[in-house]
Amino acid sequence: MSHKHNPSYWLIELLAWWEGNVQPSQLALYWQCSRQHASNKLGEYRREYPQALDYDETRKTYHPADSFTPAHISREANEYLNWLTGYSPVAQQQLATWTLQPPPRSITPQLMRPLVQALREGRRVDVEYGSMSRPGRDGRIIAPHHLVKTSTRWHIRAWCEEKSRFLDFVLSRFHGIPELLGKSDRSVIDDNDWNMEVEIVLAPDPRLSPEIQQTIEQDYGMKNGRLVLLSRACMVNYTLQGLNLDPRKLEAQAEAQQVVIVNLNDIKPWLFG
Repeated sequence: MSHKHNPSYWLIELLAWWEGNVQPSQLALYWQCSRQHASNKLGEYRREYPQALDYDETRKTYHPADSFTPAHISREANEYLNWLTGYSPVAQQQLATWTLQPPPRSITPQLMRPLVQALREGRRVDVEYGSMSRPGRDGRIIAPHHLVKTSTRWHIRAWCEEKSRFLDFVLSRFHGIPELLGKSDRSVIDDNDWNMEVEIVLAPDPRLSPEIQQTIEQDYGMKNGRLVLLSRACMVNYTLQGLNLDPRKLEAQAEAQQVVIVNLNDIKPWLFG
């Protein structure tokens, strides 16, 4: 971005680009300021970028004009999703830092706008989705209840009417523009695997020398040679992926394995495959 970072303009563009509209009352809520102050900031932005936003008299909101080219956001989905779900880092760091970022996924505003609205309003949505087992454009109706960030990508947890169960959908595997439907009779309270807590117990690989095992214990903050992680039942696989642990195999070299799953049999009901 060639423009100097302006936090106010950044949020205005973020909402306009990813949610399709922005209004002073929204900004006042996010900034914890008066509606008048938010309106003034929005006015400043429109004076500096007069071709960016159009006003909708009926809905009393501003929406992106056809000529809108954001100057303060990256237009990558991670930027919006991190902000939306509270993962956004502090804008100004006092120490030199570097964060590894996963490859950007193909997620568009046209996809996110109806999905976010469905999440907020408890509505069903007609989508086209390509899974690993069915890679084509598979039409289905879902009722989403949570966005989920794993170590490598974003998912949406939703009730699937075709499968009659709750599933995880990878955001970048949706196609086209979802169609919003009516209210769903399924919600997060019906998702047992989401609401169930499961313990994952880790320990140093016993093939390592006692000295290296002690190093691993310190590295992971283990107590009495064990680390107990709590996970939602449906998130067990993603928790293990984030730790670079494959429950289906044991590395040939203990130095590569480092830790093992002590209670593998207990968590097997929630593992892939």
